[in-house]
Amino acid sequence: MDLGIAGKTALVCGASKGLGLGCADALVREGVNVVIVARGAEVLAAAAERLSQVAAGVTGTPFVKHVAADITTPEGRAAAFAAHADYDIVVTNAGGPPPGDFRDWDREAWIKAVDANMLTPIELIKATVDGMAARGYGRIVNITSSSVKSPIDILGLSNGARSGLTGFVAGVARTSIAAKGVTINNLLPGAFDTDRLKGTMAGTAKKSGQDVEAVRAARQKGIPAGRFGSPEEFGAVCAFLCSLQAGYITGQNVLTDGGAYPGTY
Repeated sequence: MDLGIAGKTALVCGASKGLGLGCADALVREGVNVVIVARGAEVLAAAAERLSQVAAGVTGTPFVKHVAADITTPEGRAAAFAAHADYDIVVTNAGGPPPGDFRDWDREAWIKAVDANMLTPIELIKATVDGMAARGYGRIVNITSSSVKSPIDILGLSNGARSGLTGFVAGVARTSIAAKGVTINNLLPGAFDTDRLKGTMAGTAKKSGQDVEAVRAARQKGIPAGRFGSPEEFGAVCAFLCSLQAGYITGQNVLTDGGAYPGTY
């Protein structure tokens, strides 16, 4: 399927690896120009080189730019918009806050979580949505978490901050921008085979005294698909939400978890 987005330009956050990189890769394969942003300069540069190699084999040879910056800061956002001013597609993404016991989280921990996982996406939406509406096309995809639908007790910081973003998007996606070709959706990953998941399982193994492979097997057993997802298939879902064909989908929370969420709605 031709997604009809060749020649568009996307800002993809947290794209040096994992799900963000998976999204950037899928967009490049559709002929989309990408500006990828992440804090780690060396890893980001390697990701940009990989994407440039992919772009070389795509009709039109979309450009790949990378900006080593902290997108949660005003300076980081300014750097992203200095690389390209008018984005047609924005994929917001930030590493989740650390797990823990809510009794141990002070105000600073909460502010940091809300700033990264709620306020930063809102700032990026605010900076781009009117320009998208004026041009008659725009796609914003926020990478959140399956914990928005099925909260995880030790991820309270993430549960709270991402749920705040979810509520905001539910309202703003249904304003006048919807009639001007702009959609805003949230993409909720379950367990994907990323460094973050591996780190979480290593921590669980250490705490429980189990072997990491035993922890991995137990986690996979709880997923109807019987496996973890791949960044590539996550990216494919993101690319579809950015497509012309997805123009009638807005304000939605798209769960990609291999069937792990047990609810009907």
